[in-house]
Amino acid sequence: MTLKETAVGQTVKVKKLTGEGPVKRRIMDMGITKGVDIFVRKVAPLGDPVEVTVRGYELSLRKADAEMIEVE
Repeated sequence: MTLKETAVGQTVKVKKLTGEGPVKRRIMDMGITKGVDIFVRKVAPLGDPVEVTVRGYELSLRKADAEMIEVE
């Protein structure tokens, strides 16, 4: 399951990051690394962006970036 498929109000744990080079590095620089908990706060009406809470701060992710984050 990816972060994009996660329902609003759910807390998930990052299992794996997919993606290549600079995109993966940017996601990791935002604090999203393997094993971290992510709480899905809300999703915009058209599904883009997804607002999440990671490591105590709020973050908005594009759908394309959320698809690269595998969660459990």
